[in-house]
Amino acid sequence: MNSTSSPHAIAIYGHESADPEAVARSFGGRVMDSIDPQMACAIFVINPAMGIDQATIDLWRSIDEFQTPRIVAVTQLENQEADFDDAVMLANRVFDHVATPYLVLHDDAGIPCALISLETMRVTDYTTVPALESACEPEHETLVQEFRDEYLELSTSMGEGAFAAGLLFPAIPLWIHKGVGVDIVKEYLNQIND
Repeated sequence: MNSTSSPHAIAIYGHESADPEAVARSFGGRVMDSIDPQMACAIFVINPAMGIDQATIDLWRSIDEFQTPRIVAVTQLENQEADFDDAVMLANRVFDHVATPYLVLHDDAGIPCALISLETMRVTDYTTVPALESACEPEHETLVQEFRDEYLELSTSMGEGAFAAGLLFPAIPLWIHKGVGVDIVKEYLNQIND
């Protein structure tokens, strides 16, 4: 996909409880209920409290033969009924093995407020506008080390360009209203534009 392609080159799939319409508006995509082999990318939107419906699972499997780049966007994180980790475990069971390049950090009230990059060990704090990036604290480094090792092993084994080739499926925490993860989804979409 190049920068002049149609905004509908991004297909958005998912149960209405995950708010796929908001994701479509944010990234210039279109909510769909069928496969378009010409799509440049598919974003599968998951509400961790509601799970993944069979129709969404079937759409994921239907895209396999096209090797379309796919992102799993985990929404509704502010509701605290379930979390990003729950959604990733579920996606790993019913989709394919997804990569988690970022993990969610919560404030004292348990509300998602920042993401930590497992590649760079940098924290993006979304409580400020614009978001601020800083080095992670030593205790965070210890807490995420196992997840980091797993992510680095997966991304290294897949190689550079694995996402754009439709081989690596990143799961990204997304809270559009607060900007959490929006920048990261855009970075992945730009990989397809290159």
